[in-house]
Amino acid sequence: MIADDHEIVRQGIRSLFDLQTDWEICGEAVDGLDAIEKSKHLKPDVILLDWNMPKMDGYEFLRLLRKMPNGDVPRVVFCTTENDVAHIARALHAGADEYIMKPFDKDIIQAKFQEVGVM
Repeated sequence: MIADDHEIVRQGIRSLFDLQTDWEICGEAVDGLDAIEKSKHLKPDVILLDWNMPKMDGYEFLRLLRKMPNGDVPRVVFCTTENDVAHIARALHAGADEYIMKPFDKDIIQAKFQEVGVM
C-alpha cells in the first residue's frame, strides 16, 4: 500500500511497481486517516509511508498502526525528504522497519524490501 498525499508521488511509485511483475499495489491512501482505514481492510504486507501528510502524519499513523490488532504484521518503509538522524530515529522507534530518502528508484525500493524480508 502507498500512503502519500501527493498524487504525483503515488503515480511515480505505481510506475516503478509496474516494472516489477511480482509486485502489486493493494491500495493507496491520501493521508494518515485514510491509511488507517485502508490498512484495516486491505491488510497490506508492506506500506510505503510518507512522513508529512495532512490530517495525520506518517509518524502518528505508524504509532496507531502498531497498536492495532495485527498492526505488527505490515512492513513499513518510510519515504521521506527528512534526512536528519533525529527524524530517522523517531520513525524507527515508532515501529518503521526501514526508510527511503526521496527521490528513489526501483533498485532502492527492491533493496529496502529485501532488507525488511519481503522479497
